Amino acid sequence: MNLVLFEPSELAAPLPAHDRRAVHIREVLRRQPGERFDAGVVNGPRGKATLVGIADSGLELAFSWETGTPAPEPITLIVGLPRPQTARDVLRDATTLGVGALHFVRTERSDPNYQRSQLWSSGEWRRHIIAGAEQAFHTAIPEVTHTLTLAEALQGLPANTFRLALDNYEASAPLSATPPPAATPTVLAVGGERGWTAADRAALREHGFTLVHLGGRVLRTETAVTASLTLLRAGLGLA
Repeated sequence: MNLVLFEPSELAAPLPAHDRRAVHIREVLRRQPGERFDAGVVNGPRGKATLVGIADSGLELAFSWETGTPAPEPITLIVGLPRPQTARDVLRDATTLGVGALHFVRTERSDPNYQRSQLWSSGEWRRHIIAGAEQAFHTAIPEVTHTLTLAEALQGLPANTFRLALDNYEASAPLSATPPPAATPTVLAVGGERGWTAADRAALREHGFTLVHLGGRVLRTETAVTASLTLLRAGLGLA
């Protein structure tokens, strides 16, 4: 946890003693009353928090914020709905790398049981994007959906975006040779653990996607997401 993040609604109340952040502040950062640490507001500013006091009920904190909020990330990521553990990795790591929106979509090969996982029904998914932002020392978190079909996600994409889809079978060029124009909002689609079907590819092409690959090796979904986002961000000139 490189940055301790708080929801806006949490700033006026003590941080409960059992909260993971309170444990981190006391046992990992080892802060004592009067000492400061890096903090941020979700989708808001960064700054410093001061540990004012420690009570049985929690930590009394005071905040000092820098001016400005993070600019929206220009990358939208679409991922074929994977098994929950893979989704956890993607939620965390895609947030760390930086995406503005993350849509887990049902495809022809998706297992419908994945959508009913407690990851989604309990709200656990949000914890993983918060962890990703804290790792990145950044306050921005992506919009996340998990109930759309591929067709619905494609129909809802913003106009004037550069569109790429990873594919192991029909792509004719590597992603590294197909960079988006600098500063252009970009959509990247990555298939689920069983890949795209012919119908999925047809739908992607119909909506303006170019099929690209990451080389001859078949990668896990979470690895493909990390590798492709890294290449895209470099191509877009994003720090």
